[in-house]
Amino acid sequence: MESLPIPNGFVTLVAFFVMLGLLVLVHELGHFLTAVWLGIKVDEFGLGYPPRALTLFERNGVKYTLNWLPIGGFVRFGGEGETLYGVGSLSQAAPWKKILVLVAGPLMNLVLAFLIFGALFAFKGIPADGARIDKVYPNTPAAAAGFQSGDIMLELGNRAIGRNLSLIGQIGRRNPGVALPVLVQRGEQQLRLSVTPGPWVDEQGKAYEVGFGFSYGANPQIVQASLPTAMATGFSYTWEVLGRFVGGLGQMIGGWFGLNPAPPGGVTGVVGIARGTGEVIQRDGLVGFLQWTALISLNLFLVNLLPIPALDGSHIMFSLIELARRGKKIPPEKEAMVHAVGFMMLMGLMVIITVSDVANWIGGAPVLGGQ
Repeated sequence: MESLPIPNGFVTLVAFFVMLGLLVLVHELGHFLTAVWLGIKVDEFGLGYPPRALTLFERNGVKYTLNWLPIGGFVRFGGEGETLYGVGSLSQAAPWKKILVLVAGPLMNLVLAFLIFGALFAFKGIPADGARIDKVYPNTPAAAAGFQSGDIMLELGNRAIGRNLSLIGQIGRRNPGVALPVLVQRGEQQLRLSVTPGPWVDEQGKAYEVGFGFSYGANPQIVQASLPTAMATGFSYTWEVLGRFVGGLGQMIGGWFGLNPAPPGGVTGVVGIARGTGEVIQRDGLVGFLQWTALISLNLFLVNLLPIPALDGSHIMFSLIELARRGKKIPPEKEAMVHAVGFMMLMGLMVIITVSDVANWIGGAPVLGGQ
């Protein structure tokens, strides 16, 4: 008897909720474990969201519960009644303790991304050292030096390139007019060249004061690595991707104020993330899903630290103000008002983004681009 194929929509939905549940659960675990470690009273740690289905057990005054909405989890601090966050025992704690608890949630998302990337590098291997020369522009220092498309540059200026490609631009800018020794891999041979950074013009007529005149990217070869090497590569890659996120965020904010062109793609909400989950699974399978999960986790780390009302960053900002005022608290009703107004604005923005996501869905536009 033939097995029935599972609809793609069903796989996407299940994968999305698994990913979202993991990300939220890890985030809330950061808040919970840090609060317990610092002696801040916690009444409940829940798996899923209320309404409550059952109490699994109770230990040291903390109820561990299972709730009906199977997405992530939550922490209910002591004295909060039926609310989930921001008052009660947490608000009564010292400012530095509150900051540690609040930072711990996003930090766990950063750690999760690092662990996923490290595990993927351990399983799949890591990019080999060096930079692949993709294109050599005519009448440039690189062309005069004898570079060819496909060369793998291993050393520049007697420095190993490794996987830190940013070294290439740094070495070029610091050594205008200086002949630099280069070691390249061309097929089975290793060749010694010499290149002198200087002015050059690309095919579109754009002039550069100093440089080489080639385009390059990561070495596409993959090599197996030990677990420590894979985890170290995962660590550096996590920070590299986070740097791109910060740059993209800065470009997006600059675009809002007309300081620079807006980045392509715009902002995506829950519907877009769910569709993107399906696209990466269809295109790249389990590995793509894990990479997507790590990227979303990194995004949560960054966004949650922004001083947006109702997010961790806003609570951290109020705690920093309290710390600067030497423990003098901001009136709770004023802080609550800021978070309430911010939450309503955030929900309004989410509605607008969701409408845009649904319109793109109906129009057939892919989340990840392409045809």
